[in-house]
Amino acid sequence: MTIKDDRLEFEAHKREMSLALGKDEASFQQSLNTLIGLDKFDYFYLWSWMGVPIIQLPVDILATQEVIWATKPDVIIETGIARGGSLIFMASILAAMGNDKAKVVGVDIDIRAHNRESIESHPMSGRIKMIQGGSVDDDVLAAVKAEIPPGARVMVVLDSDHSYEHVLGECRAYGPLVTEGCYLVVADTLIGHLTEEQAFTKRSKVWLRGNEPLKAVTDYLTETDRFEVDPVLNGKLVLSSSPGGYCVCRKA
Repeated sequence: MTIKDDRLEFEAHKREMSLALGKDEASFQQSLNTLIGLDKFDYFYLWSWMGVPIIQLPVDILATQEVIWATKPDVIIETGIARGGSLIFMASILAAMGNDKAKVVGVDIDIRAHNRESIESHPMSGRIKMIQGGSVDDDVLAAVKAEIPPGARVMVVLDSDHSYEHVLGECRAYGPLVTEGCYLVVADTLIGHLTEEQAFTKRSKVWLRGNEPLKAVTDYLTETDRFEVDPVLNGKLVLSSSPGGYCVCRKA
């Protein structure tokens, strides 16, 4: 008995359903209400990757893994280190892909000693470079660029200060580093979908609609024709903290 090879059909169905889901406002609102309800349990903070806290939702972890696997970056730059789980996660995916020279560059204005220790003592530490300082400071940007070898494929994740001006500044500073076919990921765009009454308040800082990453990346995309929001990937980003934040670079 011959079994049909349905791999292409399966992928086509995934694409079709992702695009349809992206247009379903009722499903998005339902997921939004779910996340608002879960926030009272600190749901965003309940996860870890290889023993290190990762302050991301499971959907975003999967989405980022898909992007890394599909685009095969040599260097991933992330602004905002926090407890380090995201750096460990991305480094582990690069390691699994077998690119011995691939690495993750993490930037944070305040790398706390205990978090640095967690990262530096981890088995993935050899693939990670940490740079302390303001992400858009000239000396920090110079240090980041020095970590990019000639011809490297570069992906960028922006997940530090979520204020509008800061994220827009990061988009302008780091967007040009992203290479064709790779992604600029702007995290926590979910904030832009919340009313003031719905805003997540159990945070060290509270951002409200208009002063947040979604407005920043939306405005940045009007300034450049290098990026576009990936409609398939973002279409399925319900139960995500970064819907509309995954932007693919279409031009060198």
